[in-house]
Amino acid sequence: MSRLNRVANKGAQLVRRWLGVLRDDLWTARTDPLPPSTWLRWLPHGIVCLAAFGVLAGGLPQMQENGGLAFGPAFLVAVCQAGAMVYALRRPVPAWWLSMAATLVGAVLLHRRMIADETTFTWPSTASGIVAHLFVLLLLALRVPTRVSVEAWGLTFLLTYLLQGVWGAVSYQPTGQVLVPLSAVVVILGTALRGRREARVELGRQTTLTAEERARRTLLEERSRIARELHDVVAHHMSVISIQAQVAPHLVPDPTDELKENLAGIRQNAVEALTELRRVLDVLRSEHAAPGERSDAPQPTLDRLASLVENTRAAGLTVITEITGERRPLPPGVELSAYRIVQEALSNVLRHAPGATAHITLAYAPRGLRVTVVNTGPTREAPPSAGAGHGLLGMRERAVMLGGTLTAGPWAGKGYKVDARLPAPAPTATDPAPQDGTA
Repeated sequence: MSRLNRVANKGAQLVRRWLGVLRDDLWTARTDPLPPSTWLRWLPHGIVCLAAFGVLAGGLPQMQENGGLAFGPAFLVAVCQAGAMVYALRRPVPAWWLSMAATLVGAVLLHRRMIADETTFTWPSTASGIVAHLFVLLLLALRVPTRVSVEAWGLTFLLTYLLQGVWGAVSYQPTGQVLVPLSAVVVILGTALRGRREARVELGRQTTLTAEERARRTLLEERSRIARELHDVVAHHMSVISIQAQVAPHLVPDPTDELKENLAGIRQNAVEALTELRRVLDVLRSEHAAPGERSDAPQPTLDRLASLVENTRAAGLTVITEITGERRPLPPGVELSAYRIVQEALSNVLRHAPGATAHITLAYAPRGLRVTVVNTGPTREAPPSAGAGHGLLGMRERAVMLGGTLTAGPWAGKGYKVDARLPAPAPTATDPAPQDGTA
């Protein structure tokens, strides 16, 4: 007996749970407007409104003349059916309830006339009522989850079965055999279209996330590459500090113990800093070096710009170099960044503007260096490139790292211009002479 009670309790719980789900899905008046079409904009809304007017104009005389209803009841049912179609554009679930109610009221009113006059008429749904309900189910399936659409179709089938199969009437043309399968087809179609739209939205979102992740990864790779290149520059200065601290006691007659201790501490800190720099470089260094890139090669400066220009000319690009202002030695970081900016700009010209002419300008100023690379439009079509914008990102990162700026964009029609401003104040008379690291 207890086992039967457990089975009955479990069955009652399932029924209550199903009724709760049904209430949450269909007993709601939430707003879910139909989004405008991407290409046709508001055309679907206009089609629905036009179809609703057709249902009203065709359903009213059909129920009056063929069904024998008075104008008032016939107008009420027709307005509810047409109004449900328009209402479904914004609130599909309440509109479906309105269409169901209009179908039920129309069936009851026509049933009374058929009993009295033995009138042969489409029942329990009229032709216009079928069209209206199919439109409402389609608009419902386009915006609600599949479960809700199936529940709405199930209740439509249940109402049709109760009216036509259980209640019945005399001398009528049954419409349940038409409404039920057509409504199933409409629900399947609407669910498929909704799934396709959601898939496209999800694909667009994933594409955006992928692009953002690729840009973030590219930025980290460029910063890592810049850090590897600057290692030699920082290591050079730390080596100079270490050597100077070691040599300084021999340059002073009778140095005090305190001076020796301080200089020894400076040298020890410099050596420890060099050790940490090597560890950082080991972390930043890629497992596989880029093609043509040697990790042990000295970092280039503007002294190698002439060689870069010659190699670019040998690749078929016309390059013009111009230097303005008083040329002077710049900090190694500025020299390296300026060289890499020119190198990347020329690579972009070769890749995206074959046959163009590039003009490089190095403008020395008291407060820094201005690097400008301008190219004319291509003379032939550029081959497809798999680049993802790494070059511009790397150039911009180098300029920002030094506290400068970089702008890049179209120039003079089909040309392109890269303009970088790298701050590098000129040394004053009180500044110590630069060390060449040969000590």
